[in-house]
Amino acid sequence: MTAAAFDRPFPALTPAQRYHLEVLGYVVIEEALSDGEVGDLREALYRIRRDLCQLEDPSAAGPRVNGAYLRKNQPYHRFIGHIIESDPVITAYATHPRLVSMAEELMACEARIVEMNAHINSRAPEPASDSPRYGFHRGTDIPFGGHVQGGLFHCNFVKTLTNLTDLGPDDGGTVVIAGSHKVDVPSEDLIELAYQDRSLIHQVVAPAGSTLLFSETLIHATGQIRSDRERVIIITGYGAPMFPYWDEGELSDEFKEQIPDQLNTLFHGKAHWGRGPRYRTLAESVDARAFAMESHLLSPSGSKP
Repeated sequence: MTAAAFDRPFPALTPAQRYHLEVLGYVVIEEALSDGEVGDLREALYRIRRDLCQLEDPSAAGPRVNGAYLRKNQPYHRFIGHIIESDPVITAYATHPRLVSMAEELMACEARIVEMNAHINSRAPEPASDSPRYGFHRGTDIPFGGHVQGGLFHCNFVKTLTNLTDLGPDDGGTVVIAGSHKVDVPSEDLIELAYQDRSLIHQVVAPAGSTLLFSETLIHATGQIRSDRERVIIITGYGAPMFPYWDEGELSDEFKEQIPDQLNTLFHGKAHWGRGPRYRTLAESVDARAFAMESHLLSPSGSKP
């Protein structure tokens, strides 16, 4: 019997959203998740944080909670790595048909999940600066990571970052150097130019449930929190199908056994590039069908709830 296809929309972005992505290197999709999905994800991450903080050694070298570990463990910043199999609702987020298709539209190839993590952070003890210096970086270089087809830029490594709390201007939303995704000069030069003209630095301000989609050739960083509110975000990194999974861990055998055939490429990748499935044009309307998170797993570690 032939396995059911992984149904996802195409195009997943409106023409205006795709153009925004083309010009600036990022786009924010509001209401990407429902209030219920946001609440379920936030609760799952809080449970993982609680369980990790109770361990004697919550780092990658120590015991883990369903694969998850703390990449950064400070009272005001918990950076949780390898969360892909830590809770079924988190896996459902990574396989959300519209989010996957948004990534594939920017990549112009089938996607493989290459990393998945979360940040729970609050205001740092150091006084906030009126002219902050950020930890700017990019995840891949333009000559390797990007190509142009049909007049549109594509990148083989992209991220979906969804904020699970409201982000106002003082809540530490991701900051980016707009347009840097296509400028092939040393990152440090562009960063210095952005500090000279801070209008080039854009910050995500968006309600909970909004998803930031961006190319990893875009220079970006965590924003500065000035408020008393906690920031909770969940991130999936998607790469070309021949990319390895690199998030400090291997998928467990129990988890692998639950992966349905239609999601094999998404979790296991392929041995070749295989551009496609399709390139879109700005004349094409969005596929507006409604999709939701769908759990493909029974529970963490494959055990029945």
